[in-house]
Amino acid sequence: MSIPHLLVHDRRDNVGVVVVEGLNAGTEMLCVVTEDNSDFRLTAKADIPIGHKVALSDLAEGDTVIKYGVDIGRMVGSAEPGGHVHVHNLKTKRW
Repeated sequence: MSIPHLLVHDRRDNVGVVVVEGLNAGTEMLCVVTEDNSDFRLTAKADIPIGHKVALSDLAEGDTVIKYGVDIGRMVGSAEPGGHVHVHNLKTKRW
């Protein structure tokens, strides 16, 4: 298997985490689900820094964001599949 661009921790997650430097818009990302080592492809819609989240499905304002199989916060903006999810459109429970 090639080196993944994105890790998804749990099948229930609706975001994944970028694990490479310099992820550019238009990149076809290799996404690996660590829970079962399955993989899928998704196209990055923006330049996304390492450690930031990527939407796996359409996320609308008010939607719950799931990471590690648990609720980590609420969308305060929207993101399409492959879109950047961070403080500009996500209010986490932690912050």
